Amino acid sequence: MIPLSPSSAPHPRRHVLASVLAAATLALAVAIAFAAVSPPAALALGLAPAATPAASERATTTQWVWPVPAPIRVVSPFRAPPTPYASGHRGIDLEIEPGAPLVAAESGVVRFAGMVAGRGVVSIDHGGGVVSAIEPIDPAVATGDELAAGAAIGTAARGGHCTGDCVHFGVRVDGEYVSPFLFLGGLRRAVLLPSA
Repeated sequence: MIPLSPSSAPHPRRHVLASVLAAATLALAVAIAFAAVSPPAALALGLAPAATPAASERATTTQWVWPVPAPIRVVSPFRAPPTPYASGHRGIDLEIEPGAPLVAAESGVVRFAGMVAGRGVVSIDHGGGVVSAIEPIDPAVATGDELAAGAAIGTAARGGHCTGDCVHFGVRVDGEYVSPFLFLGGLRRAVLLPSA
C-alpha cells in the first residue's frame, strides 16, 4: 500500500466545500427552471409562490367550471404532442347534444368569436397568458365582451372532428397547449403501486 502524502490526502474542508457547491448549483438550477415557467403555468402545476402577484390573482378561482352541462363525459383526453408540430390532441373532447348551451369556463374577455375553417370558435382571454377555446359552437358573444365564469357563450354546433356529438375544449398558457384538467380539477395524481 502506498501511503498518501499530506498534499494528496483528502481534506475535510474540501468535502464540505464540494457539498456546499453542489447544493448551491442545485438551488440555482431550480431557480432558473422556475423562472422559465410563466406564473399561470406555475400556478397550474402547483409551483407558484403565494407572493407572486399573478399567482395571487389566479388563486381567487382555484377550479374552473365545466363549459358543458352535466353529466360530464370525456370522449377524448388531452394527449401532448412530442414536439410542437407533431400530432397529438391539444385539448379534450366533451360529449354533448347539438344545440346544448356552452358557458365560459372562467371569467375573461372574448378574444375571438366566429368561423374558422367552417366551424364556429370562441376564444376567451382569462389574463396572465391563459386562453381557452371551444369549438364547434354557434357563438352568442362577440370579440371584446367581458364574461364571468359560467356566462353563456353559445350553443354546441357541428364541424371539425366533432360530428355533432362533442365539443373540443383547449387551454393555452403563454401560447403553449396544456391539459384543461389542470384548471378543471380532473387531473389525478399518479400513485405508484408495489410490484407483485
